[in-house]
Amino acid sequence: MSPTKHTIVALVEDRPGVLNRMASLFRRRGFNIDSIAVGRSETPGFSRMTIVVDGANTMVEQVRKQLDKVVDVVKVSDITGQDIICRELALIKVKSTPANRSEIMQIVDIFRAKIVDVASDSLTVEVTGDEEKVNSLYNLLRAFGIKEITRTGRIAMTRGGLATATELQSAKESKTKE
Repeated sequence: MSPTKHTIVALVEDRPGVLNRMASLFRRRGFNIDSIAVGRSETPGFSRMTIVVDGANTMVEQVRKQLDKVVDVVKVSDITGQDIICRELALIKVKSTPANRSEIMQIVDIFRAKIVDVASDSLTVEVTGDEEKVNSLYNLLRAFGIKEITRTGRIAMTRGGLATATELQSAKESKTKE
């Protein structure tokens, strides 16, 4: 079975060491994590992780099941085949001169990105969108010279209903009974 890029979302208790334990499971299985993004969730005391990894479906499913057994993990889902919303944020510092500044600004405008910093020799661009949009803008700006880039990696969630605090608490309680 050929490797596929998987998007795994985990709701975890906001405690030190959780990220390390989760990343170690992927490392032990020989997976390279393409990106990992962690931030607070809608429920105080919980964080949501989005992990993008390449791997065969069966291997990723095994790792997902092992992640579900980590004490601080409340819920883990491989949302790869679902109807999802994905976004990434990038900050791109581009070399600029007075002669090419307006051309860069036009390209940025086409991508509905923003210029967030202007210096005498550079512009810093903020772009948000799917990975393809970020890559496309980056590839166009490369012609001017990239001084620096930073990317968040993918963040994602399924479309539709929202998990309530009660559902999250139920998931946590059922896990502690196991």
